[in-house]
Amino acid sequence: MAQITEKELSALGDLLSMEQNLCGKCQFLAKNTADQALAAEYTALAASHQQHFDELFGKLQ
Repeated sequence: MAQITEKELSALGDLLSMEQNLCGKCQFLAKNTADQALAAEYTALAASHQQHFDELFGKLQ
């Protein structure tokens, strides 16, 4: 893999933080809603954000 610039590394860090934050919010919402269909949607969104996080983190290895 080519060298990552400091600017690119900073952008990746920002993206990782955002995905982690969104995943946490979706998990929180899934646990705190009485609507089972909505909870399932939030759970799916949380999994999607976790996958994005994992893919971005993989770029750093």
